[in-house]
Amino acid sequence: MIITRSPLRITLGGGGTDLPSYYQGHGGFLIAAAVDKYVYITIHETFVDDLIVKYSQLERVPSAEQVEHPIFREALKLLGIDGRSLEISSMADIPAGTGLGSSGSFTTALLKALHTHRKHLIHPRELAEQACHIEIDLLREEIGKQDQYIAAFGGLTCFEFQPDGRVEARPLGISTETLYTLEDNLLLFFTGYSRSASQVLQEQNRRSLHHDPDVERNLTELKEIAYCTRTALEAGDLRWFAELLSAQWDQKKRRTGGATNTDIDRWHTLALASGALGGKLVGAGGGGFLMFYAEDKTRLRRAMAETGLREVRFRFDFEGTKVAIQ
Repeated sequence: MIITRSPLRITLGGGGTDLPSYYQGHGGFLIAAAVDKYVYITIHETFVDDLIVKYSQLERVPSAEQVEHPIFREALKLLGIDGRSLEISSMADIPAGTGLGSSGSFTTALLKALHTHRKHLIHPRELAEQACHIEIDLLREEIGKQDQYIAAFGGLTCFEFQPDGRVEARPLGISTETLYTLEDNLLLFFTGYSRSASQVLQEQNRRSLHHDPDVERNLTELKEIAYCTRTALEAGDLRWFAELLSAQWDQKKRRTGGATNTDIDRWHTLALASGALGGKLVGAGGGGFLMFYAEDKTRLRRAMAETGLREVRFRFDFEGTKVAIQ
């Protein structure tokens, strides 16, 4: 049996500048952190001729080309695997559609498992590129590249998205003390809302493709905030970092009409009045997780619990997509 795991992520700055519709004209910059919440893929050989695929549904088909799930089908096709006598299953620590990049993590974990099955070694960069190729080029999902790259690389990583499609990755130059403080003081609360990132990003993508000046200006300002976020984190100025989280959230709300709703706005306001120094919704918007930086964590946790929001505690992941069992 082969078991792979791929981390989910939180975006610390620059979300939205990783879409081709923006970076092909302006270049993008983003900081993401992998967290210890995972998507898992298992593969094992069976004694039946069919291919069995298990996710939220179960498919049993004669060969890979008849699989309905598009990512399973395209990944198997990309590696030239017909899937006969294989059972492939997926599991996740966090539901899909909650802003933590689960689709990119799923695709990288699946590709890693299939490469391992074929006895192939694959570099994280190639793994991320193959995942992007499947989701963006083949399936035409209107998403960016950050999820696949941070899942493959892990850690706290800065990504430069070049106009020609190249992605440059380097670790965030953060001290150990700042890293531990950041990890301790970042809190995630589930809003209870799930949504498709691709659907939320369609409006931004369409407006970027038509060179809407308001969207391009908004994303360029967001990119500058991300550069400031890198400076703040590498200088150990976490209060400034917290202020920049809220600045990002203000930019996202101005850019995308579906980024928020009355409940999310109310919870965000309550958090800032209850010990949070800054915060934003993680992901494309419309639901998922609220993330706050707080020094008075007890007060914030109490306030959020009283509203019924569930906290998900996490640590950073520095391994990226990996084989857990082989």
